[in-house]
Amino acid sequence: FAELHAAVAGLPVASSRVLPGLVLPRDFAAYCPTDGDLRAVLVCEPLRPHISARGVEFVVDSEGQYQASLHWISRRTEDVMKHLQSNNIRLLLSSVKQDEVVIYYAKLYGVSVVECLSLEEIAFICEITGVSPYAPSGENIHGEITEATVATFCQPLLLGSKRCVHIGFTSACAFQPHCLILCGPVDAVNEEHAAALQGAFIMLQQLFKT
Repeated sequence: FAELHAAVAGLPVASSRVLPGLVLPRDFAAYCPTDGDLRAVLVCEPLRPHISARGVEFVVDSEGQYQASLHWISRRTEDVMKHLQSNNIRLLLSSVKQDEVVIYYAKLYGVSVVECLSLEEIAFICEITGVSPYAPSGENIHGEITEATVATFCQPLLLGSKRCVHIGFTSACAFQPHCLILCGPVDAVNEEHAAALQGAFIMLQQLFKT
């Protein structure tokens, strides 16, 4: 229920509604509008590569080496974003905050980015779509990306004064997610309504189980 409802204070209760898909309570880090279905991947790690492996010390002896390292990181990041574009990936959903260079190349190659998804949101999207998070590496950076799902739409959504992301997914099961937008004059009213509705859904769930 937590991932399938959003509360908006300062609006009348009559403004409450049900929207198809998911509403993520955050703004785009990069937004590249596109029409129709689009392919999306989930990631749980920074796409900007590390200069060395974990636990390995990397020593820079000169300004030239430092600049060469930055150039390698930038080129490698661009290769990852090119790989996403070549696989027709138009949406990147990330559980971590991505580096500015990732956002730069995402905008350059037409990939929308949503950052800082919670682990619960990532797990829920995995359950709906049936895909696992994508982890780019040296071995798979040029192959086909199989860990992709299809979004039927992806667009900004303004709830009160809060900018959100509204996404529709092609579900891998019979369940088609819809999000409940709860409006009320103050947060306390929304919390009461949310608790009452969650209780009603739990009661219905128990009823259908028996």
